[in-house]
Amino acid sequence: MLLLLHDGENVQERDPLTVKFPRMKPLNLTKSPPRSPQEKLGGLLMLARTIDKLRASLPGGDLGAYQVPGFSTRLLTELGIAESALLESVAKAETEDEVVAFVHANSDASKYPAINESFSSLRIADRLDNESFVAKYPITQKLPPETPLLEMLEYDDCDAFLQ
Repeated sequence: MLLLLHDGENVQERDPLTVKFPRMKPLNLTKSPPRSPQEKLGGLLMLARTIDKLRASLPGGDLGAYQVPGFSTRLLTELGIAESALLESVAKAETEDEVVAFVHANSDASKYPAINESFSSLRIADRLDNESFVAKYPITQKLPPETPLLEMLEYDDCDAFLQ
C-alpha cells in the first residue's frame, strides 16, 4: 500500500512506514512577519515571535530577512534554554502548547516578570550609539528615541512589508 502525499505543489507516492510528517508547519516569513514581540505566550514577551522564527527555520520554511540572533537569543539566554533545544521542541511539537510546556519545564517561571520587564524597558535611545543596530533597523531614525524597542520591531515589520 502506498500513501499519496500532497505538499501544496506536488503529489508523491510514499511508503507509509517511512513517511515522517512535520508536526508544526514551517512558516514563510517572506510572506508575512512573525508575531508581535509584545504578544505574550506562556507568560513571556518575545516567545511567540521566537517560535515563529524557529518554525521558519524548519525544512520548507523561509526566514527571509529575519534571524534568530538578537532579541530571540536574548530571551533564550535569559530562560537558560539553548536555541537548538527549543528548535528541536518546535520541530517535534504538534501544537504550540507543547512548545510552551517545554519552555515552562526547562525554565524558572519566577524569572518571567523580570525578563518581560527587561524587554519592555529597552528604548531606541539605548541603542542609537550602536552603528550596526541603526544600520540593521533604519526605522530607528524615523521614530522618537523614547520608542520602546519592542514597538520599534513592529514598525520595522510594517515598514518591510509595505515596501
